[in-house]
Amino acid sequence: MVVIDDAARVAEHQDEVCAANSRIFEIPVDLARPADLLRRITGWVGDGQGARRVMYVNAHVLNQSQEKPALRGALQSADLVYCDGYGVRLAAKSLDVEIPHRMTGADWVWDLAALCAAADQSVYLLGSEPGVTQNAAERLQKAYPGLRIAGHHHGYFELGSAHDERVIEDINARRPDIVLVGMGSPKQELWVQRNAHRLDTDVLWTVGALFDYVSGRVPRAPAWLADNGLEWIFRLAIEPNRMWRRYLLGNPVFVRRVMAQARRHHPVA
Repeated sequence: MVVIDDAARVAEHQDEVCAANSRIFEIPVDLARPADLLRRITGWVGDGQGARRVMYVNAHVLNQSQEKPALRGALQSADLVYCDGYGVRLAAKSLDVEIPHRMTGADWVWDLAALCAAADQSVYLLGSEPGVTQNAAERLQKAYPGLRIAGHHHGYFELGSAHDERVIEDINARRPDIVLVGMGSPKQELWVQRNAHRLDTDVLWTVGALFDYVSGRVPRAPAWLADNGLEWIFRLAIEPNRMWRRYLLGNPVFVRRVMAQARRHHPVA
């Protein structure tokens, strides 16, 4: 278990200054290894710099970023964007830029819980359906009894609504160190972009469907699928009504966009 001390924070700050990234669809994607990213992010807690914005990209998010300027702007202005999908790695290879490491939420969340428990950092879970974040919080605390869950709330409310305001008030009353926001893209990115300056926290981190996996509501794909970039087939099989459009329509669109950008980068003589 890693304990974050002052020396580690200084080292992570130096890493942050020198952080490298690849630009994919004009989005800067960090190249650091997952363990280094986690230490950098938890190292932001208590630095007095306000709420840092951490976001991810996969093929679906990159597709949406090309159609929704507000989402693209949120990703471009985030403090850290990392790769959460093999499509991003394949795009990087096609575009002849350095290939980022893949960091999947259902894996890193347990390492994050260990780091936060060791450093006495608190976490707030925001998103998914009512009851899911509570179950996710219980599972995380069962695995790491020292983890402080500052609070949790579902993500079924409209941006700018009175309910939204109550959620912001609840977060500020509890003052969590890290807020994990799992409301789906682009809602989660737009919520973070809209409210970062209003929230009393050090890290706002978009996490997609993470709480569904942590709670056990949605099963994970077998390792042989996930490790070979085929997890989308499993997700399509278990949630066809929700996922068919994303994968059966979205994946071909993403491939076409990557090929078009690759031709622009490397025009045929």
